[in-house]
Amino acid sequence: MFILIDKQRDSDYIYQQIYEGIKENILTGKLKAKEKLPSKRSLAEQLNVSINSVSFGYEQLLAEGYIYSIERSGYFVENITKFIEQEKHWIQKLPRELKEGPVDRDGWLSLSHMASDTSLFPFKEWLKCQEKAIKSYKRELSEMSYSQGPYVVRETICRMIALTRGVKCEPEQIIIGAGTQLLVGQLMEMNSKGTVVAIENPGYVRFYQLLKKMNLTVHPVSLDDQGINMTEIESVKADVVFVTPSHQFPTGKIMPISRRIELLNWAAQRENRYIVEDDYDSEFKYGTDNIPSLQSLDRNQRVIYMGTFSKTVLPGLRISYMVLPPELVGEYREHYSNFIQYSNSLMLFTLQFFIESGEYARHVKRMNHQYDTRRKLLIAELQQRFREEIDIEDVSAGLHFLAHFHTGKGYQEIEESALRSKLEIYSMRRFMLKKSVNYENRISLVLGFANLREENVAGAVERLYDVFH
Repeated sequence: MFILIDKQRDSDYIYQQIYEGIKENILTGKLKAKEKLPSKRSLAEQLNVSINSVSFGYEQLLAEGYIYSIERSGYFVENITKFIEQEKHWIQKLPRELKEGPVDRDGWLSLSHMASDTSLFPFKEWLKCQEKAIKSYKRELSEMSYSQGPYVVRETICRMIALTRGVKCEPEQIIIGAGTQLLVGQLMEMNSKGTVVAIENPGYVRFYQLLKKMNLTVHPVSLDDQGINMTEIESVKADVVFVTPSHQFPTGKIMPISRRIELLNWAAQRENRYIVEDDYDSEFKYGTDNIPSLQSLDRNQRVIYMGTFSKTVLPGLRISYMVLPPELVGEYREHYSNFIQYSNSLMLFTLQFFIESGEYARHVKRMNHQYDTRRKLLIAELQQRFREEIDIEDVSAGLHFLAHFHTGKGYQEIEESALRSKLEIYSMRRFMLKKSVNYENRISLVLGFANLREENVAGAVERLYDVFH
């Protein structure tokens, strides 16, 4: 049988050695099609192993189709189709540039706008809510979740955003998804092929690339001192406009009421015009009350509101939601009648109890104070170190701000120098969707502070200073 058994290995795995040995003999042609295999007792004696080990090995081969059995006759080799032998130049390993390994973050400092501080997250309270979710929703956890997400979770989110963002909706209008990108993809898939989209420039490059890959006509629209340029929106004949009015990404500007009304009036002037409001970090506002959502001002049901828990809870949970106008809810349900909810049901029910217990609101309040302290400290350190070499657009909102550095160096040189210094930064050229950035003696960086500990602020600024000098 050409099988070697290594009895030094765990005896529980002897049957696997029998299985592997016979399989290899079949695939290499040492055992021919329709050839009879030894009986279980005979092979057990040959190999000096238990009959059970041989039996388990045969059963696995039978289940996978390598052998077949005939009652009272025994086991036989199946007639298996031969593998096609490719020429050597077709047989390739994964290219080196596609290889992955563990990310080495040792010694790095981050000024990323994407990161948040999970060290202060109330995991103990979250786990209590998770335990409560398990006890309360055992039946629901054994079933497929409704495509829009569990109703009770949507009901909780509905009450919360009415209080915190002024969003006017019913739970039936809320769609929960595993990230805002997924929801945007679902939303735009419902639109006709001729839909024209306008998106802020600079703006969120992931949305821009997603919309382009969906073969939609996408126009990057520039900003003026009040936000997205209304003249350009009209000129490109947009049907859908993507905006971040509460904290423009990445410049941080807050859209004033006059431009908000202009935008809402534009949408109301024609059928099938919609505004997608990405309210990605509106929970963080310092010094004054939160800016009300654009949706709260909408009198004509033309705003599609997007919210996320990635900035406030844990990014890895991937919980976002969108609020559809009533006229789009039926269309969504028809279009996605067979859709299975991507989000983890246990995490959604845990989030429900986390919000209802008041822990979510307390956590956001704590983090507002913490992030405001870091923001002020980072700005003070930057101004002290760079002096007249820096201009900061200090908007008291969100988890990042825009800083302009006077320098003769180019973007690539700065980015490569930061990489060598183990300093994570993102420059403005990453967010320019169409036109290139101005290189004339000025570099603009989007500086995040959420994942920068207070004791590391001075060190991060010093590294940044070295990058520019």
